[in-house]
Amino acid sequence: MEELTVGLDALWVMLAAVLVLFMQAGFVLLETGSTRMKNAGHIAGKTIFTVGLCSLMFWFVSYGLIFGGSGNAFIGWGDFMFRPPSGEWIPSSAFFVFQLAFLAVSLSIAWGGFAERAKLSVYVIFTVLFSALVYPVIAHWIWGGGWLSEHGKQDFAGSTVVHLTGAMAALAATILLKPRIGKYNKDGKPNDIQGHNQVYTTLGVMILWIGWFGFNAGSTLAVGDGFFGFVALNTQLAAGAAAIAAMATSWAWNGKADVPSILNGTLAGLVAITASCAFVEPWAAVAIGLIAGVLVVASMKFFERVRIDDPIGALSVHGTAGVWGTLSTGFLATPELAEKVGVGQGGVFYTGSFAQLGVQIYGVVTSGAYAFIVSFILLYLVKKAIGLRVTEEEEIMGLDLSEHGSYGYPEQLRAGHADNKRADKADTVIVG
Repeated sequence: MEELTVGLDALWVMLAAVLVLFMQAGFVLLETGSTRMKNAGHIAGKTIFTVGLCSLMFWFVSYGLIFGGSGNAFIGWGDFMFRPPSGEWIPSSAFFVFQLAFLAVSLSIAWGGFAERAKLSVYVIFTVLFSALVYPVIAHWIWGGGWLSEHGKQDFAGSTVVHLTGAMAALAATILLKPRIGKYNKDGKPNDIQGHNQVYTTLGVMILWIGWFGFNAGSTLAVGDGFFGFVALNTQLAAGAAAIAAMATSWAWNGKADVPSILNGTLAGLVAITASCAFVEPWAAVAIGLIAGVLVVASMKFFERVRIDDPIGALSVHGTAGVWGTLSTGFLATPELAEKVGVGQGGVFYTGSFAQLGVQIYGVVTSGAYAFIVSFILLYLVKKAIGLRVTEEEEIMGLDLSEHGSYGYPEQLRAGHADNKRADKADTVIVG
């Protein structure tokens, strides 16, 4: 029976790892659909090679920095170049792949701040730096036995570790890269640069939604007591509530039910419930999702007004919602669920104590500050060494052609060139 339990747990963790890795397909469609056609192939291609590169980095160094048994409260040490033990500990291989998939997600979040203007070489360099110096430190603090875990920081599946970390790297990138050409007029008024395919974006969100059950429910790491079903229920309820709240907010704000707002609201609900899915009751999951859906719409408006060009909405979806999701357990975690998970204590609503909320606050502040400051320094050094951004000519041309020598949509762009030629003959100028 013990061998059967270990085998089933290992199978569950491996299935969850596959679901989380499959989320990369969702990121490809989400980011591609939310940006312009001339950059589609570049966005799809860089996702594949950065996942491959971070996989090697996780095997070579990241796993040891997170879970190494010879470290301290700040960083793990030992167990580098991960080698799975034999015999009854074979499930460690499944755990390794599962944790690797989380790093890949955090990187994909960060890439939102690079979209449509960063050099291909920068993706290569920052993948290595982020995988070695940014993500593992925060993951160790919270999941690897570091100082925040010692204080009872609640982050069940990564609202802080994965989402806020990636969002802070994206923020550093958007500041250093500066806005895309044409995003802002001389008077500072923003222009709406729409993505080229809302259907792709929607399909990407749906794939991410499905993959999130591996993300959250898979973080139980076991199937024995069925607790993964409770976590999945909270995940679904929060996502649904956030989608409705974002639609209502955008409708009230803009007079129209803006589709990108609905999609980003759904993701914001999933991000927010990621920290709290094992600590709160279903009614609280609905409340967390509703608040996340409102926050993400307001946050996207805010960042646009302060001239932060975030093409994918990473700062709002993963940053703002990640902060709210992490803080929510300080209000709504039940003492019984906190005891079951074995992390922290109940929130203000149940205990009247602000102790857990305090832990959540300084956990968010320190983790977010570390991710932003270190990412900013690393990217600044890369900028001074080789530059971060493609030339103006290359950006206008599109990264498909300038970085890869071919278009993601060759037939459609050929048709576009033909239309331009016909327009030229008619003395009409078409701006693509």
